[in-house]
Amino acid sequence: MTSRPGGAQPPADLPLPAGPAPAPAGGAPDDRPPAAAPRTVFLLAHTGRPAAVRSAELVVLGLLRSGIGVRVLAAEAADLPLPPAVETVPEATPDVLDGCELLIVLGGDGTLLRGAEFARASGVPMLGVNLGRVGFLAEAERDDLDKVVDRVVTRAYEVEERMTLDVVVYDNGDVLHTNWALNEAAVQKVAPERMLEVVLAIDGRPVTGFGCDGVICATPTGSTAYAFSAGGPVIWPEVEALLMVPIGAHALFAKPLVTTPDSVLAVEVEPHTPDGVLWCDGRRTVSLPAGARVEVRRGSVPVRLARLHHASFSDRLVAKFALPVSGWRGAPH
Repeated sequence: MTSRPGGAQPPADLPLPAGPAPAPAGGAPDDRPPAAAPRTVFLLAHTGRPAAVRSAELVVLGLLRSGIGVRVLAAEAADLPLPPAVETVPEATPDVLDGCELLIVLGGDGTLLRGAEFARASGVPMLGVNLGRVGFLAEAERDDLDKVVDRVVTRAYEVEERMTLDVVVYDNGDVLHTNWALNEAAVQKVAPERMLEVVLAIDGRPVTGFGCDGVICATPTGSTAYAFSAGGPVIWPEVEALLMVPIGAHALFAKPLVTTPDSVLAVEVEPHTPDGVLWCDGRRTVSLPAGARVEVRRGSVPVRLARLHHASFSDRLVAKFALPVSGWRGAPH
């Protein structure tokens, strides 16, 4: 890892860290508790948004004033008005979050899913601040930045684990590709004028087949994302389950399926059909040759999310989708 020039010096308006205390006179034993280890937070932002640039500046200054170090990617640091005390790392290697207690992500759903890649690889909790539209993975909004900094400084947050998916693509029995997803793994057609012919299987047994635009395999977290847009049900994140949602299927039995969390979902691309494509969280993709088989199961590594409050998922659902609940009279007493 590298630091910005002068990275050891905080900006002029920030307090200098105290140096080591002098040793007690006369060689007496030192009964003072050891100094606390330095704290560091990693910041990831969508620097293409002016709101993210300003938000990043506010978060960084708030953390530094509280004695917490901040680390960012060098490519993003070039677009952010950051003080020289901020540590930069040259590239997104697997160890960029080493020594960090938290990952703060500023942006919309795409940036939050990008942050999930860092969080899963490192095991570091992710705290999302929504600067986009829905932001279901986010825990706070742009107007909550002061609260976010305060909660991080005082460690006043809880951590919950979200299920992920492990995805394997087979071609003629050989492993062609492996991947993972937090929201969904989507098998889709490539040619807009032709349907993708698939057969669905659960736990090694065929269930149905049809022509379609695609099939989504999702987690409960992903049930409010692409799967929701395709007509799938909303699954509370505390429910452990896997979800299968057809996209534009031409069949009588083409309804969403909810299975146990230990099920193995499979989408087989028929040999006579055009090639398809696999998208994981809309970010990572691989081509699917005709005859390929995509297997999806519960992921071995979860994504850890930092939570600032205990709002029920029902309340989150109402707030994120602006659902009409004005006629509700409350539970009977």
